Amino acid sequence: MKIAIVNDVPMVVEVLRRALAQWPEHQLLWVAQDGAQAIELCAWQLPDVVLMDMLMPHVDGVEATRRIMQSTPCPILIVTADIGACAQKVYEALGYGALDAVDTPALGGSEWERGSSVLRDKIARVGRMEPKAPPPVVAARTPRPARPAPVAHSVVSAVDGGSASRQLVAIGASAGGPGALAVLLRGLPKDFSAALVIVQHIDPGFSAGMATWLQQQCGLPVRVAQEGDQPRAGLVLMAGTNQHLLLKNRDTLGYEAESADDVYHPSIDVFFHSVVRQWRGQKVGVLLTGMGRDGAIGLKAMRDAGLHTIAQDRQSSSVYGMPKAAAALDAATEILPLDSIAGALVAQFS
Repeated sequence: MKIAIVNDVPMVVEVLRRALAQWPEHQLLWVAQDGAQAIELCAWQLPDVVLMDMLMPHVDGVEATRRIMQSTPCPILIVTADIGACAQKVYEALGYGALDAVDTPALGGSEWERGSSVLRDKIARVGRMEPKAPPPVVAARTPRPARPAPVAHSVVSAVDGGSASRQLVAIGASAGGPGALAVLLRGLPKDFSAALVIVQHIDPGFSAGMATWLQQQCGLPVRVAQEGDQPRAGLVLMAGTNQHLLLKNRDTLGYEAESADDVYHPSIDVFFHSVVRQWRGQKVGVLLTGMGRDGAIGLKAMRDAGLHTIAQDRQSSSVYGMPKAAAALDAATEILPLDSIAGALVAQFS
């Protein structure tokens, strides 16, 4: 693959050069020292993958991602020194169409081996995706600090959501999902009557920050699901680990260890099947943008059980993999553009 590096720190550029030099299947196409130069170079010679830093002068990684995805869409992997230190920018870039994020490998020793191996895997993964620019995500006006996830289950406060709900929206998403979820949640009213549970394929280290970022994008409370949580009206719960999130009984969520044979961690299919088995109230399944097939079979099981199911359409999907697999199985009652899904959910629960 032809790789581009966007970074203003010469030492970091050298680290990434050394990493790429280990892998004969990859070729360094060009290096940009800031986001503005990257936008110009993408228009001149489009790479297979862009390794995008976040913190740069003039035009930072967020704005560069937004403009590249609008004019010359290509797979963008965020590679930055400390993802946690610039989490807000990382989630904004994911919202604009960046496909994944990874820390820059440390130079030397076992950390170099581990970091470069992770980087290689991420490059291979995003290089297989076919991105399209998602609808723009408006940054929050007042950033809120991330709240640490509780280590044990506690009673959900009124601020955290309404009363126990007998209505449930089960949502699955993968590559391009952060931006798609922000658009969907932003379209729902603050008094939305159904509970929402999301399984998003994302590194567990990003999940708490992503929940905080999503809450900034919409009027609903969003947090990582804990063992024993009960879905509540207007509360958005997200899977927070590589273990499978599922309904363990009629109204209680929990985690289940994945097996070595599982391809997806956490699995949308596992969650959707548990919704069919356990949830006794009204339920709707939604499958958003993503690579692969996870969620298609589970969405089909929901439709076969007589439930309403929605898949995102090709035109609005950043990566038309999972929704395409669902459409091929006739798993979706409706195939809708992203900006119509919230309205469809409101209509279902009105």
